[in-house]
Amino acid sequence: MQRVTFPVASHVFFVREGTVLLMRRVGTGFEDGNYSLPSGHLERGESPREAACRECREEVGLELMPDDLEFSGVAHYHSPLGDGIDFFFRAMRWGGEPSPYDECDEVQWFSLDALPQNTIPFVRRAIEWFLQAGQWFDEQD
Repeated sequence: MQRVTFPVASHVFFVREGTVLLMRRVGTGFEDGNYSLPSGHLERGESPREAACRECREEVGLELMPDDLEFSGVAHYHSPLGDGIDFFFRAMRWGGEPSPYDECDEVQWFSLDALPQNTIPFVRRAIEWFLQAGQWFDEQD
């Protein structure tokens, strides 16, 4: 039997006053033109929390430390480009105001109950799980 390997990524929920921060992806080759949470793949030697902090700084210019992140959930997803395992965290505090930096051309706060139509499907599911549960695991068939 052949062992599978998946990309592993970290995503961050930035929530304030009933809204969630989403970024529109550009120039990545994965779901470009669609909205996602600030996120990215782990680099060798990084923990999921460390990757989340680095990606938030690189993509939307927000500063946070690993201790600023509260674990929310894990998802195994399928997409046309393959499967993945993703960790989700909620930022409890952060520094700065979001702006598009790398791999996105827009950042915007959206009402949790009115996400844009072109939100990446597994990200939309994660937001729904986030609203319904404390800690969760989502396995997409």
